[in-house]
Amino acid sequence: MSTKKISNKKYETELARLQIELVKMQEWIKSQGLKVVVIFEGRDAAGKGGTIKRITEPMNPRITRVVALPAPTERETTQWYFQRYVAHLPSAGEMVIFDRSWYNRGGVEKVMGFCTDEEHQDFLRSCPEFERMLVRSGIQIIKYWFSVSDEEQERRFQKRLVTPTKRWKLSPMDLESRNRWEEYSKAKDIMFAHTDIKQAPWYVVNSDVKKHARINCINHLLAQIPYEDTTPEPIVLEERPVQQGYVRPPMDDQTFVPEVHKGL
Repeated sequence: MSTKKISNKKYETELARLQIELVKMQEWIKSQGLKVVVIFEGRDAAGKGGTIKRITEPMNPRITRVVALPAPTERETTQWYFQRYVAHLPSAGEMVIFDRSWYNRGGVEKVMGFCTDEEHQDFLRSCPEFERMLVRSGIQIIKYWFSVSDEEQERRFQKRLVTPTKRWKLSPMDLESRNRWEEYSKAKDIMFAHTDIKQAPWYVVNSDVKKHARINCINHLLAQIPYEDTTPEPIVLEERPVQQGYVRPPMDDQTFVPEVHKGL
């Protein structure tokens, strides 16, 4: 049964409302010294990046940081697996969003053969204890899995091929994942069986309709942090004092960006 899609007008109205609430939540995190980790995982082209973008759009980047780590360096491959992620965990008053995370080992590394079976098994044993340790230290962990159907993922891949601004999103790894749908599904099921723990459960986002996924995910995120509205009272700007004695340098002494567009 097809899902009735939200209208653009209703989507924009609801997103604007939610983004105001996100700012309130951010101020609460800051004022209360909370430490929040939000993990985004899921299929390639499932819509994680678009949702993250809508969440962070109104936020203060000094409070809400996005971490999207590249492939590990040669040195990092010799470290404790979780070590490079620990460096990016939040301090008091911060929220960190991981655009993919330590769960790489449970998915892409397992499927693509970038880790051994022993390393994968060790990850499945260690990850729940690692997350419980973080929770005991005062870090709240919120984990989202973006689920997209085979048909919708294929449609999005095809669209990326013909959209110049989206071609960079279609990496060789994405193309290979397209050929290993079933393997990724099995890896995800195994990962969930080991890491869907009470202290840090997985929340699945149906992302076949991107706008629905964004609204649903943001609504859910806001519900995970019982925040209060600490918005400061409106600021009243006093009259600016009259400036005296300042003479602006000649305009010809400055180099301006060429005005290609001068208005309609």
